[in-house]
Amino acid sequence: MLDDFLGNATDLPIAEHATDTHGVVTLINFALFDLVGKALTPRIRDLGKVTLCRDDTPTAVNARYPHAGPLLTDRLDQDLIIEVWPDLLRMAGSLKFGQATASLIVGKWSAASRQNTLATALKEWGTLRRTIHSAKYLSDPVYRRKISWQLNKGESLHALRRDLRYANHGTVRRRQLEQQTEQAWCLTVLTNAVITWSTEYYAMAVDRLGADGRDIPDELLAHISPAHSENVNFFGTISVDVEAERAKLDEHGLRPLRSFGV
Repeated sequence: MLDDFLGNATDLPIAEHATDTHGVVTLINFALFDLVGKALTPRIRDLGKVTLCRDDTPTAVNARYPHAGPLLTDRLDQDLIIEVWPDLLRMAGSLKFGQATASLIVGKWSAASRQNTLATALKEWGTLRRTIHSAKYLSDPVYRRKISWQLNKGESLHALRRDLRYANHGTVRRRQLEQQTEQAWCLTVLTNAVITWSTEYYAMAVDRLGADGRDIPDELLAHISPAHSENVNFFGTISVDVEAERAKLDEHGLRPLRSFGV
């Protein structure tokens, strides 16, 4: 995922990745995301069992944070981080400028022994970033809801992709890498076509409602995903009277909206 972030060729700036627990919520990933200027914001299951770090003695930390203190069980090794900080920045620079891939670094440092100073420092930094994220996740309900909204939108996109490739039950059955890549790109093009169509008509519907005096706040629109597929017929044979359908189009080549009920 971090490789995809750093190789993003679109005009959209991607700064945050929300995910469920699974395997991505590791100290290495927390550290690398932060070092390259991105944010890893997972929804962590069993948060009370996650090891968090502290910067003082247990007595002092419990006195300052009576509720969160018992969760802050590990002492952060700040001296180690300071010692190898230039090396951590050089590694981040190698990632950002394409000199190394995130997948290679994650595999290398995840398998490194505890005697490896740089790997240990990277995990220490990851522990700090995970602690900050966990503290915000525990204390800020708005932050938690934002992560849940992002995950729900991601799930709707996955569901659309599964529906679009229903014939093979969502599996990639091509044997050669080139063929697998072609199949993946075809799915991407088809998914983007559906999303673009839905986005265009969502915008038309919002404009129509606004013209009719209906108040559509931006806070509400932020929860709408264009990956819905209830309007898509995935199965069977579709017969289209091309001339009749073309006659319905307006001067912009768009179909008219249905009437809205109150």
